[in-house]
Amino acid sequence: MAGQRNSYGKRAHSQSDYSENGSNKRRNAGDDREQFVIDSDDTVYRYLCPARKIGSIIGRGGEIVKQLRADTKSKIRIGETIPGSDERVVTIYSSRDERNALEDGDSFVSPAQDALFRVHGRVVAEDLHSDEDSEGRQITARLLISSDQIGCVIGKGGQIIQNIRSETGAQIRILKDDLPSCALSTDELVQISGEAAVVKKALHQIASRLHENPSRSQHLLASAVSNAYPAAGARIVGVTSLVGPYGRYKGDTGEWPRSMYSAPRDEMSSKEFSLRLVCPTANIGGVIGKGGAIINQIRQESGAAIKVDSSTTDGDDCLITISAKEFFEDWYSPSIEAAARLQPRCSEKVEGDSGIVSFTTRLLVPTSRIGCLIGKGGAIVTEMRRITKANIRILSKENLPKIASEDDEMVQIAGDLDVAKDALVQITTRLRANLFDREERARGMDVCTPFLVVMALVIYLLVTAMEVMVVSRLVVLLVLMELILQDVVVLLGTEIGEDDWYY
Repeated sequence: MAGQRNSYGKRAHSQSDYSENGSNKRRNAGDDREQFVIDSDDTVYRYLCPARKIGSIIGRGGEIVKQLRADTKSKIRIGETIPGSDERVVTIYSSRDERNALEDGDSFVSPAQDALFRVHGRVVAEDLHSDEDSEGRQITARLLISSDQIGCVIGKGGQIIQNIRSETGAQIRILKDDLPSCALSTDELVQISGEAAVVKKALHQIASRLHENPSRSQHLLASAVSNAYPAAGARIVGVTSLVGPYGRYKGDTGEWPRSMYSAPRDEMSSKEFSLRLVCPTANIGGVIGKGGAIINQIRQESGAAIKVDSSTTDGDDCLITISAKEFFEDWYSPSIEAAARLQPRCSEKVEGDSGIVSFTTRLLVPTSRIGCLIGKGGAIVTEMRRITKANIRILSKENLPKIASEDDEMVQIAGDLDVAKDALVQITTRLRANLFDREERARGMDVCTPFLVVMALVIYLLVTAMEVMVVSRLVVLLVLMELILQDVVVLLGTEIGEDDWYY
């Protein structure tokens, strides 16, 4: 892990401003990497501390953080100041198996939990003791949590987070948008607000759940945050360098293979695969980012071309076109990867009472290709709904946005982010397969169609020669027409009945 390169930027020194012994000299980057190692079974917390209060954790010459490390037997890393962010990330971690006694002497927690509570206590102490009227003062605690771990806090249908709210009286929100620039692109933010005792109680419960359910990707976290940060104020999205296609993580052995073939291939066999996402105009800033930082990062990491067509902006929507030259044998699709990364940013979001955010993603598909998503009698779309648990609909023409063309259909996906992403990948993968399948069938049709026509004509001539009834001739003609129509249907890659279109 020490040899992995971080994609955040070029700065090579440690993220921490202070060494383990409390001096304010920067450590050698290599030494720092060796010391900052998070195991897959560790307990890890990332606490957001207001930059103006970071001194309450560090202390003069690092004496406070040094003491916290010694007292709790945990590792504590102080993130650097990121331009554009008024918070700094305090990463706290330790072995899950060790136990510390809390101040009450009756409770035992992991060293990381112990350190988290002490860090939080120091951060809010100033607010609580700034004047005599501290009783009833509202405070806030904020934690960054990986998206693959957030489910243990929310629970099925929001049941767990609702129970924590009820038991503690705290206001707890799960934020996926407008994250601070010190957050990683796969992070979500848990914000706890209320009186000091209430927040502390809720923090204990959430910390316990995170302790029991470690992130599957936390062993990659050290490589993601131990090195450089960008000099500009762009949001950090570099954790995606540790994330495989469509949100899956890479293995420790290195890159995911993008193709089954390493030899040079004929460019003629590649096809341009494009996708069109309908994005609310209000979301465009989150898609592009400051100075184009976000969209440029997604372009670079996915390998796809992404165009935000402002000329098609009409009212509440605009069009995002994603395209790339692809080979059928490649299991990795730049277009699908880019769509999966853009999905949280260009979807409509509605937060329910349980705190779960529902994402609605809209995709324009040509009418000639919509059949590969519907299937005969709606079999395919029904199966995708069953597999992904998403609400997938093919909207009628009356519900198309003004930016759609006359020959477009609109596919709408709704569900929580994981469900909606699974559905998007299912749909776009089918569209990609259909593109290559159509090309293959079209090439075969040059030989197939004339053969069928000739065979049908031969049969017709034989029937004529036998001077059979006119009705028999009509049957042969009908057979001829059916054979030709079957080829046309094959060419389009669809089998659609008149009642199969809208769901």
